[in-house]
Amino acid sequence: MKLCILENDDLDPAVAPLYGGYGAMVQRLFINAGAGDWQFDIFHTPSGNYPESFNGYDAVLLTGSKADAFSQEQWVLELRERVLVLLKHKKKLLGICFGHQLIALCLGARVGRAPQGWGVGRMAYDWYGVNPDSNTASPTMALLASHQDQVFEVPPNARLLASNAHCPVAAYALDDHVFCVQGHPEFVEDYSAFLLNKRRDRLGEALYTRGIESLASGHDGVAVARLMLAFVKGQPL
Repeated sequence: MKLCILENDDLDPAVAPLYGGYGAMVQRLFINAGAGDWQFDIFHTPSGNYPESFNGYDAVLLTGSKADAFSQEQWVLELRERVLVLLKHKKKLLGICFGHQLIALCLGARVGRAPQGWGVGRMAYDWYGVNPDSNTASPTMALLASHQDQVFEVPPNARLLASNAHCPVAAYALDDHVFCVQGHPEFVEDYSAFLLNKRRDRLGEALYTRGIESLASGHDGVAVARLMLAFVKGQPL
């Protein structure tokens, strides 16, 4: 299988040598989840870097970003135009955080600043309708999160896959060609802690403390990644 990763942000220089980049983090996650024989090509969209053609890829994944999916920045507008074309041709799309929001926006859903504020640290979600025969599926799975924007409604014709009180649309799927999650299956606890420390003043002490303490409980990033891999292979969720 061949995956195109559209990398939509740069890591802070303080941690870039350790983690490589968001695309590299996704690649490591997927390899850990069983995709050791897959080919991964990473393209940095803020630099206008895209493949000449998406035709040779089994799926396209959009990473997270500190940018807003509804931004009027030129690179975000270009990304949305490209996603609209991919949706028209029913290319398999995976979205994480910003990617989840941008694909939902392209599908006609409302996206914006969450009135409930930042979602950070470990967040547990109720999952609905995932394949009960899958050994990766569970009624409740947790992911590490870092977002202040949200998808406000399930995109037209899509189905809700996961939610919680803070994030009602935490994952959704459209037929056999779109699967998106708000949380970050590719994150590790140390990276989440770095982001929490970086944004401590913005978050406030109470939210910061809850986020840091939540990291001790672990998360289900690999299990969600296995669902993503199965989806790319054509297995039903």
